[in-house]
Amino acid sequence: MSRLFSAFVMIDWSAAAALRTGKDSIWIGVIKRDIRFRPTFEAFNPATREAAMTALDDILADLRRRGERALLGVDFPLGYPEGTAQALNLKQPDWEGMWAFLASNLVDKPTNVNNRFAVAAKMNRLMTDQAWPFWGCPANDAQRWLTTTKPTDLPEGLPPQFRRTELATQVGAKGKGKAKGGAKSVWRVFGNGTVGSQAIVGIPRIKTLMETMGDKAKVWPFQTGWQPLTPSDISGLEALIVEVYPGLVKVEPEPGEVLDRAQVRSLCEHFFKLDDAGDLAAMFGPKAAVSEADRAVVETEEGWILGG
Repeated sequence: MSRLFSAFVMIDWSAAAALRTGKDSIWIGVIKRDIRFRPTFEAFNPATREAAMTALDDILADLRRRGERALLGVDFPLGYPEGTAQALNLKQPDWEGMWAFLASNLVDKPTNVNNRFAVAAKMNRLMTDQAWPFWGCPANDAQRWLTTTKPTDLPEGLPPQFRRTELATQVGAKGKGKAKGGAKSVWRVFGNGTVGSQAIVGIPRIKTLMETMGDKAKVWPFQTGWQPLTPSDISGLEALIVEVYPGLVKVEPEPGEVLDRAQVRSLCEHFFKLDDAGDLAAMFGPKAAVSEADRAVVETEEGWILGG
């Protein structure tokens, strides 16, 4: 079977509000073949999201010159739990409506200073006029619509705490004896291991990238369908953007290697090997039979973690 991709670009994102490198910062990993067709890995550690997008533009431009197509993975949610867009009363109640809403409300300065907690509070106000479903923030960002700790006794009728794909990773974690494992909820926006803030500051950046690349980029599964892919399905693309989760692969840092760097390296190596063996194509579809209702939600609103 033909390979789907020539290069693999994986991003460990950060919602940091100040310049940061090293641990718990942005890392971009790239695997591509050298002139002898051997896979080579390199990593980048920009201090800001602005610098990260500039580095990503340069990486994709280099691949474009080489005539290579990339699988571009980001480690934050690209969609929200079913019903979120409707709860916000968006005119376009799907992933595109959510992306547009976030892009129009987020302020993310070149210094990394951003208003992610204000965005979460606004979404709470619009959805429930209470301090839920988003939760978590520093004490000086707490207000009526956003609290420092998780609310108790949440009312009925809220969007689910987890997307279908997050629940799937939790089932897998339990099967490995890790009952508390699996992808985290997008509603938590502060604290270690949270992805809520990363999505708020990350989705607008991906939206801008998509607009810049035009028809040369697509996001899976929203624009491709939740189905196995063939080379013809992605013909003409320079990048296919997907959501990834480092917890689904074995990560073994090399001596002195920062964990975040090891995660993007491991993800790059993982998907490279699967594609080389002809096993990656099937991972773009569900692992088992799914209902049409579930398929519709995944393809239009929630998205899915590749390999989840």
